[in-house]
Amino acid sequence: MLVHGAFAESASWDGVIRKLEAQHYPVIAAANPLRGVKSDAAYVAGIVDSVKGPVVLVGHSYGGAVISGAATGKANVKALVYVAAFAPEAGESAADLAGKFPGSTLGPALAPPVALADGGKDLYILKNRFHDQFAADVPAAAARLMAATQRPIAEAALGEPAAASPAWKTVPSWFVYGDRDKNIPPAVQAFMAERAKSVKTVVVKGASHVVMTSKPDVVAKLIAEAASR
Repeated sequence: MLVHGAFAESASWDGVIRKLEAQHYPVIAAANPLRGVKSDAAYVAGIVDSVKGPVVLVGHSYGGAVISGAATGKANVKALVYVAAFAPEAGESAADLAGKFPGSTLGPALAPPVALADGGKDLYILKNRFHDQFAADVPAAAARLMAATQRPIAEAALGEPAAASPAWKTVPSWFVYGDRDKNIPPAVQAFMAERAKSVKTVVVKGASHVVMTSKPDVVAKLIAEAASR
């Protein structure tokens, strides 16, 4: 089960899905609501409950915080795979972790927040900054489509602390990320992987924040390893 993060959507997994289905793995790419860590985790947990059989939960970016909560107490979740993703400890937020080490340039790349009827705000990446900030190793034409179809995240979601004890403490976890990620500094991802006692960590040279889109073969291979363990 693949869970996208902020500013992405389910189609960001298309290349990975093709690779996994070629190996006869059934795949669900969940539509992450991007409204809040707790509510998004509950939504994904409901999808997990609908699956009859073992599940490998895969999260990209903010989706890592979501799967960390969604997998808690789910006996059928056998592995977690963090793809350029947050793996927060209880009480940590995505914003906390993104600023733990220098290197993120996301803040200046954000568009003015969009006001919501409930008083909240939605965040997008500026279209003219999207390619360089989010998907630098994706062809420009594809990045333009990604910028146009990006899903916004509620500003509050990035500051919402993870609640319960995260699933990576009890479920085997794998990590993959690019060394040119401008959203989540690679140093932060290395820290989280070590803290989670990652079974295997793959660092992709030259890869951006959307390593699953630019390097689907690498990401699919790691997911398959987690599934076959």
